[in-house]
Amino acid sequence: VDLPGFGFAKVPQQQRQQWSDFLESYISTRKSLKVVFHLVDARHGPIDEDMRIMKQIGTSLPRGISYVVVLTKADKNVKGTNSKNSGKVSRDVMGKLRETMRQNKVGNAPVILTSSETKLGRDDIWRYLRSAAE
Repeated sequence: VDLPGFGFAKVPQQQRQQWSDFLESYISTRKSLKVVFHLVDARHGPIDEDMRIMKQIGTSLPRGISYVVVLTKADKNVKGTNSKNSGKVSRDVMGKLRETMRQNKVGNAPVILTSSETKLGRDDIWRYLRSAAE
Protein backbone atom coordinates (compact mmCIF):
# COMPACT_ATOMS: atom_id res chain seq x y z
CA VAL A 1 0.00 0.00 0.00
CA ASP A 2 1.40 3.36 -0.97
CA LEU A 3 0.23 6.33 1.07
CA PRO A 4 1.70 9.24 -0.91
CA GLY A 5 1.62 12.52 0.93
CA PHE A 6 0.07 10.88 3.98
CA GLY A 7 2.09 13.02 6.34
CA PHE A 8 1.66 16.23 4.38
CA ALA A 9 -1.98 16.02 3.30
CA LYS A 10 -4.13 18.86 4.56
CA VAL A 11 -7.18 16.90 5.61
CA PRO A 12 -9.47 16.96 8.63
CA GLN A 13 -8.37 14.97 11.67
CA GLN A 14 -11.31 12.60 11.15
CA GLN A 15 -10.01 11.67 7.67
CA ARG A 16 -6.49 11.21 9.01
CA GLN A 17 -7.87 8.90 11.72
CA GLN A 18 -9.70 6.86 9.09
CA TRP A 19 -6.43 6.43 7.17
CA SER A 20 -4.68 5.40 10.37
CA ASP A 21 -7.42 2.88 11.19
CA PHE A 22 -7.20 1.48 7.66
CA LEU A 23 -3.42 1.10 7.92
CA GLU A 24 -3.68 -0.72 11.25
CA SER A 25 -6.37 -3.05 9.93
CA TYR A 26 -4.43 -3.70 6.74
CA ILE A 27 -1.13 -4.60 8.39
CA SER A 28 -2.74 -6.76 11.05
CA THR A 29 -5.07 -8.76 8.76
CA ARG A 30 -3.39 -8.93 5.35
CA LYS A 31 -2.26 -12.57 5.17
CA SER A 32 0.02 -12.10 2.15
CA LEU A 33 1.91 -9.13 3.64
CA LYS A 34 5.62 -9.92 4.02
CA VAL A 35 7.36 -6.55 4.31
CA VAL A 36 6.42 -2.95 5.09
CA PHE A 37 8.62 -0.21 3.65
CA HIS A 38 8.27 3.10 5.46
CA LEU A 39 9.60 5.97 3.34
CA VAL A 40 11.04 8.91 5.26
CA ASP A 41 12.53 12.02 3.62
CA ALA A 42 16.26 12.03 4.43
CA ARG A 43 16.40 15.81 4.19
CA HIS A 44 14.11 16.28 7.19
CA GLY A 45 13.96 13.01 9.09
CA PRO A 46 10.79 11.70 10.68
CA ILE A 47 7.86 14.09 10.97
CA ASP A 48 4.95 13.68 13.41
CA GLU A 49 3.06 11.39 11.03
CA ASP A 50 6.13 9.16 10.64
CA MET A 51 6.29 8.88 14.43
CA ARG A 52 2.63 7.85 14.55
CA ILE A 53 3.18 5.25 11.84
CA MET A 54 6.21 3.84 13.67
CA LYS A 55 4.20 3.61 16.87
CA GLN A 56 1.42 1.82 15.01
CA ILE A 57 3.90 -0.59 13.41
CA GLY A 58 5.64 -1.16 16.74
CA THR A 59 2.40 -2.17 18.44
CA SER A 60 0.45 -3.97 15.71
CA LEU A 61 2.80 -5.50 13.11
CA PRO A 62 2.41 -9.29 13.29
CA ARG A 63 5.45 -11.51 13.73
CA GLY A 64 7.07 -12.65 10.53
CA ILE A 65 6.50 -9.37 8.69
CA SER A 66 9.58 -7.27 8.07
CA TYR A 67 9.60 -3.53 8.68
CA VAL A 68 12.19 -1.46 6.80
CA VAL A 69 12.74 2.29 7.01
CA VAL A 70 13.76 3.77 3.66
CA LEU A 71 15.41 7.18 3.76
CA THR A 72 14.62 8.80 0.43
CA LYS A 73 16.23 11.70 -1.45
CA ALA A 74 19.69 11.11 0.02
CA ASP A 75 21.20 12.74 -3.06
CA LYS A 76 19.53 16.03 -2.10
CA ASN A 77 21.80 16.35 0.95
CA VAL A 78 25.04 16.48 -1.03
CA LYS A 79 26.31 19.14 -3.42
CA GLY A 80 27.91 17.80 -6.57
CA THR A 81 26.52 14.29 -6.19
CA ASN A 82 28.41 11.73 -8.25
CA SER A 83 29.03 8.00 -8.20
CA LYS A 84 31.59 8.32 -5.38
CA ASN A 85 29.45 10.69 -3.34
CA SER A 86 25.91 9.43 -3.98
CA GLY A 87 24.28 10.68 -0.82
CA LYS A 88 24.34 10.90 2.91
CA VAL A 89 22.19 11.81 5.88
CA SER A 90 23.07 14.41 8.48
CA ARG A 91 23.95 13.16 11.94
CA ASP A 92 21.01 15.13 13.33
CA VAL A 93 18.53 13.44 10.99
CA MET A 94 19.96 9.97 11.62
CA GLY A 95 20.03 10.57 15.37
CA LYS A 96 16.42 11.77 15.34
CA LEU A 97 15.40 8.78 13.22
CA ARG A 98 17.12 6.22 15.48
CA GLU A 99 15.68 7.82 18.63
CA THR A 100 12.19 7.92 17.13
CA MET A 101 12.51 4.28 16.10
CA ARG A 102 13.71 3.29 19.57
CA GLN A 103 10.88 5.15 21.31
CA ASN A 104 8.31 3.43 19.11
CA LYS A 105 9.65 -0.10 19.53
CA VAL A 106 11.00 -0.46 15.99
CA GLY A 107 14.60 0.33 16.90
CA ASN A 108 16.00 -2.86 15.37
CA ALA A 109 14.49 -2.24 11.95
CA PRO A 110 16.97 -1.84 9.11
CA VAL A 111 17.40 1.58 7.52
CA ILE A 112 18.15 1.85 3.81
CA LEU A 113 19.52 5.07 2.38
CA THR A 114 18.18 5.68 -1.14
CA SER A 115 18.29 8.00 -4.11
CA SER A 116 16.12 7.63 -7.19
CA GLU A 117 18.61 9.67 -9.19
CA THR A 118 21.79 7.77 -8.29
CA LYS A 119 20.10 4.39 -7.66
CA LEU A 120 21.61 4.26 -4.17
CA GLY A 121 19.86 1.57 -2.11
CA ARG A 122 18.06 0.03 -5.07
CA ASP A 123 19.77 -3.36 -4.72
CA ASP A 124 19.01 -3.48 -1.00
CA ILE A 125 15.31 -2.89 -1.62
CA TRP A 126 15.26 -5.55 -4.34
CA ARG A 127 16.76 -8.03 -1.85
CA TYR A 128 13.85 -7.45 0.53
CA LEU A 129 11.34 -7.76 -2.30
CA ARG A 130 12.89 -11.03 -3.55
CA SER A 131 12.94 -12.42 -0.04
CA ALA A 132 9.27 -11.48 0.45
CA ALA A 133 8.33 -13.20 -2.82
CA GLU A 134 9.84 -16.52 -1.74
